[in-house]
Amino acid sequence: MTRYEFLKSMGFQGGALMALLASCQSNNDPTPTTTTSSSSSSSSSSGSTSGSTSGSGTSSGSSSGSTLLASVDLTAAANAALKNSGGYIIVNSIVVARTAQNTYVAATQTCSHEPKKKVTFLNGEFFCSEHGARYSTTGVGLNSYGAKGLAVYKVTVNGNTLEIS
Repeated sequence: MTRYEFLKSMGFQGGALMALLASCQSNNDPTPTTTTSSSSSSSSSSGSTSGSTSGSGTSSGSSSGSTLLASVDLTAAANAALKNSGGYIIVNSIVVARTAQNTYVAATQTCSHEPKKKVTFLNGEFFCSEHGARYSTTGVGLNSYGAKGLAVYKVTVNGNTLEIS
């Protein structure tokens, strides 16, 4: 059953129905482009990267040709949560999390189940607090709510700065 069919079955009509359908759409998030990576995990980027992969979604070195979506200063007090494994921050509607020593992952804050900015990082996975959608660090859905997957971004460590592209 589509969202439209469900809302009609609940008695919504005309302008009210259209308003509800329109409120469920969001185009404010960055849109990643996907390329094939040499590592076993999926990552999103456009362009090439020099450096070595040090974990799921994390590279060290500098990226060239990529669209920089966010930059995170690891020495800033506002980003102190990234000093601990499992810690995360939200910047530019992107959830950036530390999974291990010098290993970081990033994904959109907008859930694919319903476009709500409720995604956080919990127990080593991305989690939407709205309906419980769960996603792996590579964006793969881990339950029925997360079946559509989650957009993940490439994270490059450049000294004390994380570059998300």
